Amino acid sequence: MGACLGACSVLSCVSCLCGSAPCVLCSCCPSSPNSTVTRLIFTAFLFLGVLVSIIMLSPSVESQLHKLPWVCEEGATTTPVILQGHIDCGSLLGHRAVYRMCFATAAFFFLFTLFMICVHSSRDPRAAVQNGFWFFKFLILVAITVGAFYIPEGSFSNIWFYFGVVGSFLFTLIQLVLLIDFAHCWNQRWLCKAEECDSRAWYAGLFFFTLLFYTLSITAVTLLFIYYTHPGTCYEGKVFIGLNLTLCFCVSIVAVLPKVQEAQPNSGLLQASVITLYTMFVTWLALSSVPDQKCNPHLLTRFGNGTILAGPDGYETHWWDAPNIVGLIVFILCTLFIGLRSSDHRQVNSLMQTEEGQSAPEIMQQRQVVAECRGQAYDNEQDGVTYSYSFFHFCLVLASLHIMMTLTNWYRPGETRKLISTWTAVWVKICASWAGLLLYLWTLVAPLLLPNRDFS
Repeated sequence: MGACLGACSVLSCVSCLCGSAPCVLCSCCPSSPNSTVTRLIFTAFLFLGVLVSIIMLSPSVESQLHKLPWVCEEGATTTPVILQGHIDCGSLLGHRAVYRMCFATAAFFFLFTLFMICVHSSRDPRAAVQNGFWFFKFLILVAITVGAFYIPEGSFSNIWFYFGVVGSFLFTLIQLVLLIDFAHCWNQRWLCKAEECDSRAWYAGLFFFTLLFYTLSITAVTLLFIYYTHPGTCYEGKVFIGLNLTLCFCVSIVAVLPKVQEAQPNSGLLQASVITLYTMFVTWLALSSVPDQKCNPHLLTRFGNGTILAGPDGYETHWWDAPNIVGLIVFILCTLFIGLRSSDHRQVNSLMQTEEGQSAPEIMQQRQVVAECRGQAYDNEQDGVTYSYSFFHFCLVLASLHIMMTLTNWYRPGETRKLISTWTAVWVKICASWAGLLLYLWTLVAPLLLPNRDFS
């Protein structure tokens, strides 16, 4: 942890020499707008916390965490784990350390969420704090991280678990909003290209990807039934898979109804196929959290070095399985997506608190030319911010909570019978999949139910 923070400290020392734009990224893309560079740097802070959390889960680091003051204190034995035949109150320290690391990143971004409320342009003095002073912000993050590891255990982890549940659910909904918007923009742009170029290749591309996504979804359903259900048992898994498959079929039918097509000409099966595939992915994540040996193959694994980590019921588990790896990749892509772009749809920009640049194109071009000459990022927010500073940091708070639950396999401190939370993770993920399908269905039928509103 110290080596990782030390390496990043060097980068932060260099970046503090620049004015409002960090030179680490500006040297690579000198004509980038200041708003984009700032979001990338804050996202890098979050990824640094994720990297440190992953390092803490490694056995070599976890074995040293027993030296911290909150380990093996009174009440710590409420989370006993059988490790190679004896109870060790220091087991699963990596999970509890991840809780503290993610608490630090969440607290850091929450402070900026409060501090940046109602910033309307870069002329606001707080905008200078948002776009500069990177070394000092890094020191604040380090200070909060160190303090988090000195918080007494007590009920901290138990309470923070519920924050993680709510935050992970909300971040999953944000992922779904971005995915729906991405699918709509993709379909709309390719249709426009097909009309402009008068070429059927674009239609063929849409058809290919639609067929590919539906094929992957059907394959996923088949594999879920094979590996996560068994005859005469696993009734919950069968219900979840069957219900989500039925709902995906329904929204696919609604997407191509004549009235829906008339109200939204760009609506089609491409968006429905993307949502279907993502729903199957979330269903997979939910089933991989089921605390039943017969219905969850991920509970029957061993570490590569032969170490067995089991709870009192004999359940074996590990931290790095396929659902977590894929979930981590999706998390990284979604977080970068939040930091890099604004939507083409005004409704989504209103929901995500992002807008297009306020300045005139001529003024923006002049600022870009000057920035290229100086090797710096240019300020594109003098006439108005292009994104809500406060909402952006709030999204990073939710991202911190989501990755905390992902890396710890929804481990709940205080559980004496199992290493993972019983059905909390399952129901949160399944409910998130249902909420995503309802949200997509609303985007289809809203123009019909509210004809006087503009949903362009």
